Amino acid sequence: MPRRHDRDAGGDPALLDAKARLREAVWERMSERGVARFPGARDRIPNFVGAEAAAQRLAATDEWRAARTVKANPDSPQLPVRVRALEEGKLLYVAVPRLAAPDPFLVLDPAALADPPRRAATIAGARRSARVVAMGAMEPLDLVVTGCVAVTEAGERLGKGGGFADLELALAAAAGLVDRHTVVVTTVHDRQVLAAGEVPTGAHDVHVDLVVTPTRTIRCARGRGHRLPRLRWSELTDEKVAVIPLLSRLRAGPAPARRSRSARRPRG
Repeated sequence: MPRRHDRDAGGDPALLDAKARLREAVWERMSERGVARFPGARDRIPNFVGAEAAAQRLAATDEWRAARTVKANPDSPQLPVRVRALEEGKLLYVAVPRLAAPDPFLVLDPAALADPPRRAATIAGARRSARVVAMGAMEPLDLVVTGCVAVTEAGERLGKGGGFADLELALAAAAGLVDRHTVVVTTVHDRQVLAAGEVPTGAHDVHVDLVVTPTRTIRCARGRGHRLPRLRWSELTDEKVAVIPLLSRLRAGPAPARRSRSARRPRG
């Protein structure tokens, strides 16, 4: 069996184990014929049949239409979403895998692509069209696209265990790039959507505002206690901090300067 992605995670061991069991159950459910695409669901953010239809449904929402800047995960099921963002002229940010670079975000400017959007939005194609960007030079994020192993109708999200989606949002919030106006969305197969409360969550877990499947659009209410994501150093192990250069830098020095929407750079 592959090593669990949460092997270097901090926090409650019972919560981590409960999440791991649920991942296995969802991966097994998606292994049925006609649900997951090659190379299968297990041990990843699963690519699914109908990903293009989910992207099309997302593109019809008011939240998507209003978004000017988008941050998206680099996984295969969200490729159609990244392509649409570039085709529609949205500034697209993608994190470096595992946040393994000193400046861990890439920017794809639809006005300066080396290839058409369908190629530029792929992991391989981004090497030609994307450029590294410091967080201080990023625009505030209107919409964040996150991949899921499972998500509930209330917006409770289950990733594959590495915690990188949570960290990316926490880092962006610390830099003033994510605020209460930022909308968090995911595109998933209907089999990945669970009833409210079925995904165990901790204080650091990202809340999803909009769940889009090939057949449904689900808006998830934010509770009274909804807060912006933030870095929780007590839940970050030394092993996790050591492999993410930006976290090591933040632990050693002052926080980066915050940006605001009023400081957005003009485009065009």
